[in-house]
Amino acid sequence: MRWALVKVCLAVTAMVVIAFAVPLGLVIREMASDRAFSDAERQAGAIAPTLSITTDREELTRAVLSTEPGDRGHLAVHVPAPGTAADGTEGEALDIGTRRATPKDVATVQKDGRASIAEVTGGFALLQPTALSTGEIAVVEVFVPEGEVSNGVATAWLMLAGVGVALIVGSVAVADRLGVRMVQPAQRLAGAAQDLGEGRLGTRVPEEGPTELRSAAVAFNSMADQVVQLLANERELAADLSHRLRTPLTVLRLNAASLGEGPAAEQTRAAVQQLEHEVDTIIRTAREQRPQTQGGQPEAGCDASEVIRERMGFWSALAEDEGREVRLAGVDRTVRIPVGRPELAAALDALLGNVFRHTSEGTAFAVDVHHSGDAVIVLVSDAGPGIDDPKSALARGASGRAGARGSTGLGLDIVRRVAESTGGDLRIGRSVLGGTEVRIWIGLHGNRPERGRRGHGRRVGRRIGWRGRKEARTTTGPGAQP
Repeated sequence: MRWALVKVCLAVTAMVVIAFAVPLGLVIREMASDRAFSDAERQAGAIAPTLSITTDREELTRAVLSTEPGDRGHLAVHVPAPGTAADGTEGEALDIGTRRATPKDVATVQKDGRASIAEVTGGFALLQPTALSTGEIAVVEVFVPEGEVSNGVATAWLMLAGVGVALIVGSVAVADRLGVRMVQPAQRLAGAAQDLGEGRLGTRVPEEGPTELRSAAVAFNSMADQVVQLLANERELAADLSHRLRTPLTVLRLNAASLGEGPAAEQTRAAVQQLEHEVDTIIRTAREQRPQTQGGQPEAGCDASEVIRERMGFWSALAEDEGREVRLAGVDRTVRIPVGRPELAAALDALLGNVFRHTSEGTAFAVDVHHSGDAVIVLVSDAGPGIDDPKSALARGASGRAGARGSTGLGLDIVRRVAESTGGDLRIGRSVLGGTEVRIWIGLHGNRPERGRRGHGRRVGRRIGWRGRKEARTTTGPGAQP
């Protein structure tokens, strides 16, 4: 906008300068020419009294040389020959001074009796007719050099050019200042919008600049205040709703304490304890004044293999109770990812919980981990009926709308946000076990996977699945590792 305003002002000012300076320069040139020829007419008129008195060559010569243009050789007198005398002799024509005009031009002036200007070498010749006492017409020739005709014109043109350049420079400077006054508030507004989008909720815009931009700044600040208020209300609501879970959790913890000893009792008590921990975390996070950023921080990373082995240890015990065959592959080495331990555990629990919730007892499932150099791929597969419409399932998870009975649509959304926080993504397809395969692509450098790499990830995952299925034939029980 700033440069556009400068260009428009430059074009308009240049047109105005040209429209006024060029005609004014032409007028100055005409004035200089008129002044030069007026001086020449005055000089020609100075010799007219002498011509009216005498036509003697010597007298005329002295009169011509006594004038300034005659002394410089710029004045000439052309006297025509007088008529035939009484004795039958003819008079002689007189040409006094330096002659530059052609005889034809002189004869034309003598015949017409009107002054004329003839172009000659080095300038112009003013031919002024003068009546003699004999009734003849003499012609006084005054030479006007080219320099006198254009005297002062170049200086005037230079002055006009300087004034025009000064006007253009001044208008551009004024337009630039106006552009800055308009652009800077717009840039501040755009920067504040970007900061607000990145989570800096304290960003506000100074209410400065033109009226329209001040109105936009007022509207932006009002919107930011409303966003902060809405987020505060949502945090309080989330904290209140989470706090309501404390009472039923207390009852569950007391009942779990009375279950006695045994694996099932220990698992129940561990689950209740973990649930209490998660509720406390939700309450603390919701009541924090600053928004929380998700994943992607180097200091929030964890060992994916360790977290997956730990969670699979929990789910394998439940799978054994339901007669499910379990396979785990690719967790025999350390795999560091830029995802916090709680976030990865929550994502894995959401996927495995869906397997137990939406497949019948005895349905096998598997978890495969593959490290591709710039990303970690986690595949969760099952042998259930599969998902008929994966796109709808992902859309339901992303939007938070409830889908199937007993589902809030948040499980896949949790997994998706974990993957996207690292530049990865979430895909749903058909697994080699015959059911659903959920693929989590976790970027290690914050780069989104390219299209070719995505295809590569699916092929690698399936190869792992086929190898794992062969290894599963040699396993002896749930939770066995290759």
